[in-house]
Amino acid sequence: MLFSILKMPENLSVSVESLLCCLLMLLGLNQIDGQNSWEVRLEGLGTFSSPRCVDLTGDGIKDIIIGAGREEFNACDSAIMAIDGLNGKIIWKVKARDQIFGSTTLLDIDGDQVDDIIIGGRSAELKAISGATGQVIWEFFRSSSTDAPREAGWYNFYNPQLIDDVNNDGLSDIIVSNGGDVKAEPYDPNRPAGHLMVLDGKTGTLLAKADMPDGKEIYMSIICFRPSPDISPKIIFGTGGETLGGNLFVADLQALLNSDLSHSIQLASSPDKGYIAPPVAVDLTGDQILDAIVMGVDGTVSAFSGVDFKLLWQTKINGCEAYSSLAVGNFTNDTVPDFFVSIAAGVWPKLEWNRQFMLNGKNGNIEFIDSLGFYQTSTAVVFDFNQDHQDDVLLSINYQVQNQIFQKFFHNMLAIIDFKTGEMSQITDALDGNNIASTPWIGDLDDDGLLDIIYIHATNLRHTYTFDGMQINRIETNYPIHSSVSWGAYMGSSYNGILQGKPQPMH
Repeated sequence: MLFSILKMPENLSVSVESLLCCLLMLLGLNQIDGQNSWEVRLEGLGTFSSPRCVDLTGDGIKDIIIGAGREEFNACDSAIMAIDGLNGKIIWKVKARDQIFGSTTLLDIDGDQVDDIIIGGRSAELKAISGATGQVIWEFFRSSSTDAPREAGWYNFYNPQLIDDVNNDGLSDIIVSNGGDVKAEPYDPNRPAGHLMVLDGKTGTLLAKADMPDGKEIYMSIICFRPSPDISPKIIFGTGGETLGGNLFVADLQALLNSDLSHSIQLASSPDKGYIAPPVAVDLTGDQILDAIVMGVDGTVSAFSGVDFKLLWQTKINGCEAYSSLAVGNFTNDTVPDFFVSIAAGVWPKLEWNRQFMLNGKNGNIEFIDSLGFYQTSTAVVFDFNQDHQDDVLLSINYQVQNQIFQKFFHNMLAIIDFKTGEMSQITDALDGNNIASTPWIGDLDDDGLLDIIYIHATNLRHTYTFDGMQINRIETNYPIHSSVSWGAYMGSSYNGILQGKPQPMH
């Protein structure tokens, strides 16, 4: 019964009671350990941000950093929060003039041996915050107005990445994209060009800036990576959006440092839809050189060689639009990384149902298809849950039920897909509300050798796109961790879209 509810949008007229009974009957939640699990509800807030975890208090337990906010254009006194991983209490909070939808980049800016937080969002919000105290170290644009940054030509900030120290002050610097005029009409092509920027990691001072080479807007959190030690660092970035076409580019980092992206190489083009989801960099060919894999809004997944950025393979997923990124894992039990996506069926703005696809990294062939849950843009995370030496995915699923008088109630849950068997298993009870965009974090929060999950969702049972309540969950499990979790967060465990080790600054 649960599976019919999740897979068939027309078959939703069941009672809440029968659904809950079904949930309890069908699924074994025996891997959840309640001893150190907790949940915290925060009223009057919502989030599109994905959690990052690092020990801020020195107690040996990682804490959670999350962006949040109220409805767009509204200030919030709890827009960036650090949550104690031990008990869910707020360690500190920082205000912002608009929603903080980005996810944190970590860098010890003030030299106190505690990672500091760099995070951005709407209305040119980009702040660096002391991880230890919550004090703002710097912010890119100081104003309480959401109109002032737009008038100055600054728009949304997406997830920043670290590069080598370019101004010789002894600290890594930052590369970040900025763009997206929220007040532009959906099909109006006259939009301000997006920018790529380099900022001083210590002060937030602008060091370099270049407009998109095609003059279009940008909504993408870019990646910057060195394909191999003897290849110069590259930037992968894309333009366009939900209603306007765009292009995909690669450029040398040095070109941006010179404030000139006009000679960027165009890798692909999409006439009606752009490129929004962050790319990933992994070695597909076994040559120890990182390749680039990118998914366009139109559902086209493209893999490019890191040697010369020629096309390795391309797969078109028809009838879907992609705003969530790729999850990377060993799903086909060979030596080539594979890819999983959960994306929306339909055409914006009518996106109601999600579909799931697993692509073979060797050739892009689709090896698995499903249709689980209502629309969201969160990304799956990857772990070998059943210890069979082949990765599984953990993903968030939204669903809804109707009672006898046709009232709709919205719920969400976490589930695991095992690609060996093709089976889905639920690992949480039914949770109130929807999750629109927050990717779970998985890893060892307390260094006990067992997997922990941090998961965030809205709590409104009757409405979906809301900022009137959210819940943060720490779920302690009995899944043993025998090796590092390679893809355990949005943009991977290293938070930079690269499948290899820890983040490495590049120049």
